[in-house]
Amino acid sequence: MSAPLDDLVTLLDLEPIEVNVFRGRSPSESRQRVFGGQVAGQAMVAAGRTVPGERPVHSLHAYFVRPGDPGVPILYTVERVRDGRSFSTRRVVAVQHGRPIFTMSASFQAGERGLEHADAMPVVPEPESLPPLEESLRQSAPELDLSRLGPRRVDLRYVQESPIELRRRNLTASDQRRPARSQVWMRTAGRLPDDPLVHTCAVTYASDMTLLDSVLLAHGRAWDEPDLQVASLDHAMWFHGPLRADEWLLYDQHSPWAGGGRGLASGRIFTRDGRLVVTVTQEGLVRVADRG
Repeated sequence: MSAPLDDLVTLLDLEPIEVNVFRGRSPSESRQRVFGGQVAGQAMVAAGRTVPGERPVHSLHAYFVRPGDPGVPILYTVERVRDGRSFSTRRVVAVQHGRPIFTMSASFQAGERGLEHADAMPVVPEPESLPPLEESLRQSAPELDLSRLGPRRVDLRYVQESPIELRRRNLTASDQRRPARSQVWMRTAGRLPDDPLVHTCAVTYASDMTLLDSVLLAHGRAWDEPDLQVASLDHAMWFHGPLRADEWLLYDQHSPWAGGGRGLASGRIFTRDGRLVVTVTQEGLVRVADRG
């Protein structure tokens, strides 16, 4: 297991401090706010630890209420809303400085049989045929001016130290307008423990890394342009079957709409053998300042 991935597993190993109350920390990074995927992943850990293991999560719906402070711990309180014969429902509130920064409702279900169908995975290049993100960045910007690459400006040090390995298709300069679709192969940068909850939470963490890129692609914009403010507002996930976050997963993302200072994006996550295992939807703040 790589050091960044080991750090991620440690982040997801919340400290129980009371019944239904857990404490999480943030990594020692120079971020101005806590990464949204981290809060969602930790909240998923907190909820999952109050539910029997034979009831995996099948959906979550979350709101990012306030920016998280990376300098202080995050307190997660879990409300056991209901435990029925088939479903368990939990509500999680993440608190810092006495105020909620994140809320999530999650539903867990015991295994059942029923009608089955699923979208087919799109035809894409195999992950081994695509260069690692660091290499593709260097190829696209041999002068190492990365400020106009992708929708999100990428620091090579951040890429090298990420617990998630990404391989993208068609990485080009962000000022080139493209269809509002992005396809990314992703997996953790090393093997994870054989704990289904850890894999679910790692995918929850990774699901927030690239989803809003599809909104910006349609406009040739970059995350850190001075007149642009981008942040996650809400996040919903539906889990359709077992998965391993340490094996290649295809994240097929697109944005059907943007307007009113917001952008909507959805994604489908497939296993390498073509199973649809997660559906994700997120709305983000995409606010452009008045240049006048």
